Amino acid sequence: MDMHINTPAVFSQRAMQLTSSAIREILKITERPEVISFAGGLPSPSGFPIAELRAAFDRVLDTQGATALQYGRTEGYTPLREWVAQDLSREGAPIDPEEVLIVSGSQQALDMLGKLFIDPGSKVLVEAPSYLGALQSFSLFQPQFQAVPTDAGGLVPDALDDALVRDARFIYVLPNFQNPTGLTLDRARRQALVERCAALGLPIIEDDPYGELRYAGQPQPGLLELGRPAGATVIRLGSFSKVLAPGMRLGYVVAPKAIISKLVQIKQATDLHTATVTQMAVYETVRDGFLQRHLPLVRDLYQRQCGYMLDALQQYFPADAQWTRPEGGMFIWVTLRDGMDTTQLLQQAIAKNVAFVPGAPFYAGVQAPTNTLRLSFVTVPEDRIRSGIQVLGQLIGPAGQS
Repeated sequence: MDMHINTPAVFSQRAMQLTSSAIREILKITERPEVISFAGGLPSPSGFPIAELRAAFDRVLDTQGATALQYGRTEGYTPLREWVAQDLSREGAPIDPEEVLIVSGSQQALDMLGKLFIDPGSKVLVEAPSYLGALQSFSLFQPQFQAVPTDAGGLVPDALDDALVRDARFIYVLPNFQNPTGLTLDRARRQALVERCAALGLPIIEDDPYGELRYAGQPQPGLLELGRPAGATVIRLGSFSKVLAPGMRLGYVVAPKAIISKLVQIKQATDLHTATVTQMAVYETVRDGFLQRHLPLVRDLYQRQCGYMLDALQQYFPADAQWTRPEGGMFIWVTLRDGMDTTQLLQQAIAKNVAFVPGAPFYAGVQAPTNTLRLSFVTVPEDRIRSGIQVLGQLIGPAGQS
C-alpha cells in the first residue's frame, strides 16, 4: 500500500499574492541571441573591473584568508563601513561608521525596510512611476501605495500636503537618473522635499544606485546631505552593483543609529551577515581611490550608448513621441501618443526580435497609463540600438496614426 500521499503545500497569504516581475518574464525571451533587448536594467559588462577584483580576492585570501572565510559582524566589515562613511561624508553630511550597515545588495535593504516599517494597510508614498523592484519588495508586506504626483522635472514636492502624508510610513524616491524615467530632481526640488518631509515628520528612503554614473549636467547634493541640516530623517541606500559589478551583491544602508540597530536585528534573522570575503575584496579594491580612476571610463561608455539611442529615437520615432534625456544612468522613458498600448506593442516587437519594458508595471497607487515604455541602452551595441529602434518606430507608426 502506497503511504505517500501528495498533499499540496499550504502557502501563506503573503506568498499567495506574489507574482513574477514583468521584467523577469521578458528577460526569459531576451536570452535568445537574435533578440535586441532594451529591457534589462543591466550594467555593461565592459565596465566590470575583472582583473582588479581578481587581484583583490587573491590578496585577501593570501593575507587574511582565515578571517575572510569566517563568520563576520552583522553590521559589516568595519573597514568597508568606514570607507562608505568617509566617502559619503565628502558630500557634506558627516557620517559615522556606526550609521552604516552593509547588505547583500540594495534589494535586500528594500526588503528589510519593508519589514521594519510596513504593516498590512500601511500607507507608503512612491513616485509615479517608480522602481519596479521596490514596488515588488514593499508589496510583500501589503501596504497601501499612494502615488506622489510627478511632472517633467520628476517628483513634485509641493504635492506633499497634510492629507497625502497623513499616517504614511515613508516616502521612497530615486533622485538621480530615476529608474525607470531617467529623470533627476534639481536642487530646488530636493531642498523643498527634505524641508517638507522634516516639517511633516515623514522619513525619506533615498535610493541612489546610479548617482556615480553622471555624464552630463551638474552634480546635485544628496537628500542625505540636504536632509540632516533640515532635520529630516533620510535613509540612504547605495550599491556597488553599478560601480563595480552586480554579481558581487553588495550594498549599504546609511541611517540614524536607532534605525540601523533595528535593521541589524532584521538582518540577523535573514542571513546573519553579508559575505565576508566579498566585503573584504571590495574594500581592497576601492580603498586606494580606484573608483576615481575607473568610473570616468564607465561614464564615457554610458554617455556614448545614451547618445546612440537618443540619435536613433530622433531618426526613427514619430514626431508625437516624447522621451527623456537623462544626464546619467541607464534608462530613457518614452511616452507615445494617447491610445497606444505598449503591452500590445511589446508582443508585436518580440515577434520581430526586439524587447523593451512596458511602463504600466512601474506604477502603484494610481491608474497606470498604457502608452509609456522604458528603454535601457548600456548593453546594446550601436548598430543593434539603431536596428531595434527602427523596428519599434515602424511598429508605432507615423505621427497622428491611431
